[in-house]
Amino acid sequence: MSGTIRTKDGHGRLGSVLSGLAVAVGCALFLGGFVWGVLVYRPYTVPTDSMTPTLDVNSRVLAERIDGAEVKRGDVVVFEDPLWASSPMVKRVVAVGGDTVACCDGDGRLTVNGRAVDEPYLGPGIDGRKTASGEEFSATVPEGSLFLLGDDRHTSLDSRTHLEEAGQGSVPRSAVVARVDAVVWPAKGLLDRPASFAGLPGGLSEPGPFTTLLTMITAGGILVFAGAAYGPVARLLGRRSDGGRAGAAGTGAGAGAGSGAVKRTGTGTGAGT
Repeated sequence: MSGTIRTKDGHGRLGSVLSGLAVAVGCALFLGGFVWGVLVYRPYTVPTDSMTPTLDVNSRVLAERIDGAEVKRGDVVVFEDPLWASSPMVKRVVAVGGDTVACCDGDGRLTVNGRAVDEPYLGPGIDGRKTASGEEFSATVPEGSLFLLGDDRHTSLDSRTHLEEAGQGSVPRSAVVARVDAVVWPAKGLLDRPASFAGLPGGLSEPGPFTTLLTMITAGGILVFAGAAYGPVARLLGRRSDGGRAGAAGTGAGAGAGSGAVKRTGTGTGAGT
């Protein structure tokens, strides 16, 4: 009998330990992922439609805090340049220092150092065609600078607008404050890195830790919930189990009492006889 009680208590203690461990690990993952995200990312709201269809007006994005030296072609960046605007702007990098960028080839595509670049993220124009620009241009990007275009080439005010200025419309790398990694509202997840830039020197940038952070926060939340729910669930199941045993014991006792009454009646009859 005592051995049964110790076994039950042992299971209860083990469950409590595992429950506490799940909550502790879950809190560490959840808070760690959240703090890491705050340190790595900055939230921004896209103010205009210049980056549609990639980024809609009022989209909420997470932009990785990076140095401008890390930026590569195809990246969507947040930058601050007082010659462009008084607030942060969001554009796509299509050329870097030393590149000659021009538009358009016979198929309406952008060229970088003479190589045509397919841009699947562009939206169709009024005529239904995807063209890299409504007007022709050519520029050589100074070293340490970036040539930036919006994905909506028909409405975006970008490097093409500043071609007559020093640097032929380019922006210093030092003006970049972050690189857009994911769209959180509406939920689109990670931005794709356009493969068409992969064949150019320098290749593409690597995504930030958004997926890892999301996994940590989600797993942490699940562990905290599961660990916290263990106690109430275990008590509920325990009460049901105790109730079932008590009911079975009561039934057994009633059956035993009825059996004794029959025996006593039988005995009484025999004595009378």
